[in-house]
Amino acid sequence: MMSRKKIFILLTSLIAFSTALFAKGDTYTYDYWSKIEKSPDVYTVSDVVYADDLKLDVPLKNPTNLFCNGNIVYVLDTDNNRIIELEYTEKRILEFRRVIDRFYSNGEVAGTFSGPKDLFVTEDNCFFIADTKNGRVLKLDQDLNLIFTLYEPDDPTYEKGKEFLPEKVVADVKGRAYVLAKNVNKGFIKYDYDGSFTGFYGASDVVYNFIDMLWKRFFSTRAQREQMLSFVPTEYANAYIDHEGFIYAVTKTFNEWDLLSDKAKPLRKLNALGDDILVKNAEYLPIGDLQWNNAAGIKDPSKFADITVLDNDVYLAIDESRGRVFGYNNQGYLLFAFGGRGNIDGHFRMPAAIEHVGKDLFVLDSMNASITVFTPTPFGELIYQATEQYAVGAYDDSARTWEEVLKYNGNYDLAYIGLGKSYLRQDRFKEAMDCFELKKDRKNYSKAFMYYRKEWIEANIGWVFGLIIAIIVVPFIISKILAFKRELESL
Repeated sequence: MMSRKKIFILLTSLIAFSTALFAKGDTYTYDYWSKIEKSPDVYTVSDVVYADDLKLDVPLKNPTNLFCNGNIVYVLDTDNNRIIELEYTEKRILEFRRVIDRFYSNGEVAGTFSGPKDLFVTEDNCFFIADTKNGRVLKLDQDLNLIFTLYEPDDPTYEKGKEFLPEKVVADVKGRAYVLAKNVNKGFIKYDYDGSFTGFYGASDVVYNFIDMLWKRFFSTRAQREQMLSFVPTEYANAYIDHEGFIYAVTKTFNEWDLLSDKAKPLRKLNALGDDILVKNAEYLPIGDLQWNNAAGIKDPSKFADITVLDNDVYLAIDESRGRVFGYNNQGYLLFAFGGRGNIDGHFRMPAAIEHVGKDLFVLDSMNASITVFTPTPFGELIYQATEQYAVGAYDDSARTWEEVLKYNGNYDLAYIGLGKSYLRQDRFKEAMDCFELKKDRKNYSKAFMYYRKEWIEANIGWVFGLIIAIIVVPFIISKILAFKRELESL
C-alpha cells in the first residue's frame, strides 16, 4: 500500500507537470501575494486580418474603433473618413461587405463623414455615428437615411468656447444617446430619444496633484493661479453598454498610486443614476497589472483604451500601455490576462479597441491597421462554463467543471474559490472551508466557518448541553459529598 505522503507527493508532481505542459503561452493571473502565476492559454489567435487582406481600394489608415452587431463587425477607418462593414462567418473568418462613407436624405446624398471615431447600432438597426471632425453625431436608419443630428448642447450647463468633438457614443434600448466628447469633463452628454439634450451623466471624480494644489493655494500669485489649470473631473476614454443597459466606462487619467486605494477607478460600471456600482470582491482591485516597472521601456500602470462585456457578465479591457487583455468576472476576480507589445501574433503595437462576437474577441491595432481574432481554448471554455453554471444555480455542475479546470492548471486560484462557493451553496461547509483556506480567501472562509459552526452546534447540541450541565453539576455534587463526609468524620 502506498502511504498518504507518497500519494500527496505523486499528485503534486502530476499537477506541476500538467501546469508546465499546458502553460506554454503568455497567459497569467495573480496569486494571493500579487505575484504572477503562469497559466494555460485561455484564448488563442485564430486569425490576424491586415488591411491588404480586406482587398480595399484604399487601405485602412489609422482605424480607431470597432463595433459588433450580431456577427457584423464595423471598423472606424478614421483617417479615410469612412466605416468598413465586415461579416464574421461561421468559419470564423472576417469578410468584407461594404464601405459606409455617406448618408442620405430624400433619396439624395446628404453628406459625408470627417474623421468618424465611433459607431453604435441599436436594436432596431439604427446607426449612431460620431462624426468627430464635423462636430456632430448622426442618427441614421438601417438604409443610412438621416433621422436627426446631435450637435453641441445649447444649454447654460454646457461650457461654450471649445470645439465640439464627439468621439464615443452608445445608446440604450429607448434610443437615448450617451456621447463622450473631447474636452468635456462632466461625463457623458445625454440626449433623449428625440435628440434633445437632457443633461450630463456619470461625471467622473476630480483628480489632482497634491503638491500642485498646495502650490496653487499658498505660494502662487494671482496671475500664476489664473494661468494654472483648474482641478476638474477627468474625462472618460471609452464606453460599452451591456445587455442589461449598464454602461461600462474606462478612464486613463489618474495618479498611478491612487490605483491601489481605489481612488482612480479606471474601470467603472454606471447605473441609471450614473453611480459606479462595479463589484470588487476579489483580494485585489480590477486595475490590470498589479506591478509596473521600467521593463522594455514601459513604466506606466495599465491604461485601458477600451472595454467590452460578454453576455455572462465577464468584462474584458485592453491595456494600451503593455498591449494586454484583462478579463474579470462580475465579482471583480481576474480570470486571465494575456498579450503584450510587439509585432508577433497576439501582440500589438497600439491597441485601440476590443469587441466580441459570442466569446470570440477582436482587438484593433491602430498602428498596424490590423484586427486580431481570438477564440477560446478548451481551458478557457471550461472557465466560462463553470462561471455560467454557478450564475444560474447549477452548483453541482459548476463544482465538477472547476475540478476539470484544476486538471489543466492545479494552481488556478479562482478554481478553488469557485469550488468553495459551490460547496458553500451545497451546504458542504467543511469542504468549502478547505478550499478557501488553501487560497487565503478570508472573507469566504469566515462565511463558511460561520455556517459550519452553526451546523456543528445544531448536530451536537444534545451532548454539548449535557456536558455543560455535567461540568456545572458534577463539581457541585462532589463538593456536597465531600462536605458531608467531613461532617461525618467530625462527629
